[in-house]
Amino acid sequence: MASILKVDTITGVTTAGSIAVTGEGNSTTTNLQQGLAKSWCYISASGNTLSDSLNTASVADNGTGSYQANFTNNMNNVLFSQAITSGSYANSMNCEGSTSDCATSQFRIRGANGNETAAVDIPNVYGLIHGDLA
Repeated sequence: MASILKVDTITGVTTAGSIAVTGEGNSTTTNLQQGLAKSWCYISASGNTLSDSLNTASVADNGTGSYQANFTNNMNNVLFSQAITSGSYANSMNCEGSTSDCATSQFRIRGANGNETAAVDIPNVYGLIHGDLA
C-alpha cells in the first residue's frame, strides 16, 4: 500500500536547512538542498523576453548575443554552476566568460554561431543554475 505525505515545510532536525535523502542502492545519502536548482529561466525573442523562470527577476539584452539574467534572490558567491542551452540548432550557446563575468546577483550568457567566433542573437535560451543561495 502506498503512503502519501502532505506537508507545507520540511525542516532538518540537526540543521534546519540540511536534509539528507537516502540515494539509490540505500548505501549513500544526498543533501536535498544541494541537489535542487536554485534558478532557471527561459528567455525568448532573441534575449529580451523572460518567458518563464524560477528565481530569475528579469533579463537584459546587452547587445548582439549578450544576455544577463538577474536573480530574485542572490547566490552566496560566484562559484555557482551554470548550464546554458538553446532551442536553435544552427547556433550554440555558451556562458559568457568565466565566473568573473558573473556576480551573486546575476549570470551572463553569450550567444555565438556554430564555430563560436561571431556573436549572434539566439531565440529560446535556457539557463539553469545550481549552487548556494545567500
